[in-house]
Amino acid sequence: MELIIQIIAGLIGGNAAGAGLKNLSLGTAGNSIAGAVGGGLGGVILAMLGGDGAAADAAKSLDLNAIIQSVAGGGVGGAVLTAILGAIRKALVK
Repeated sequence: MELIIQIIAGLIGGNAAGAGLKNLSLGTAGNSIAGAVGGGLGGVILAMLGGDGAAADAAKSLDLNAIIQSVAGGGVGGAVLTAILGAIRKALVK
């Protein structure tokens, strides 16, 4: 359950980053794919850094804190990966 939340939040974060950073945008499909992958990775990394297993418990108890952690980790991870891939793409085009 938490992985689905993270992927959806990453999708939103990736598209928001693409809209906000137009020079790093990968297009709607590219932003969505990068955001979804980054959301999944960002949520997992945040859960590992947190160490309390809150994201892992989101599916079991639907704890509000765990859901917020999943959304935040997924959204930030999606935005960051989209920006990184956009910067790499921009550097390769030159």
